[in-house]
Amino acid sequence: MMSGLPPQAAPSAPTGDLRMLGDLTNWVSEIVDGFGYAGVAFLVFLENVFPPIPSEVVLGLAGFTASRGEATLLGMLAASTAGSLAGAWLLYGVAAAIGPERVHRLVIRYGRWVRITSRDVTRAEEWFDRWSTVAVLVCRCVPLVRSLISVPAGFRRMPFVPFTLYTTLGSLVWNAIFVSAGYLLGEQWERVLAAADTYKYVTLAGLALVTLVGAVLFWRSRSKVVIEEA
Repeated sequence: MMSGLPPQAAPSAPTGDLRMLGDLTNWVSEIVDGFGYAGVAFLVFLENVFPPIPSEVVLGLAGFTASRGEATLLGMLAASTAGSLAGAWLLYGVAAAIGPERVHRLVIRYGRWVRITSRDVTRAEEWFDRWSTVAVLVCRCVPLVRSLISVPAGFRRMPFVPFTLYTTLGSLVWNAIFVSAGYLLGEQWERVLAAADTYKYVTLAGLALVTLVGAVLFWRSRSKVVIEEA
């Protein structure tokens, strides 16, 4: 497999984040180098259940490896998507085992501290049941929530086949973007990291705005219901 990173692909710096990124990149490189497709699948699985691991490092390196002829592009896409699916299944299974009943019991017991009632949870569940397929598909392409969307899907025990289908499709889109970018950039694959940061900030800003608007609308509607019931 891969005979080491090009000099610019293992950034080093005397401080903090860059040094950590360089160490992480070297670690990812060693696993991809030693285990090939299985290594990529494992790393993507790990990234799904432990989101602080940046997927763009794993996927960019996977594409770079394919560009060197040491793996195929389709093979890296398949391996990374298999890892994504395995991680999603794990989170889904854990959440499904906990189940909505326990969530409601926790909210009934502790929800007053954050002003959330069992009825609020029911409304959120109804929303997710209505939009679950769209939510899973779209959120698989959104930083940070890519993995977390499997949790409400599990809590609501979304039908397993649709969950698997839309998780696969969303993961394939995300993985294809970064693996293909690493493949096309070759020795300059690390440019994927800068592009990923820009995309992350833009999407998170948009997500924050949507969340803020949604929260305002939610509390307004909730206040209206409380007044009508008074």
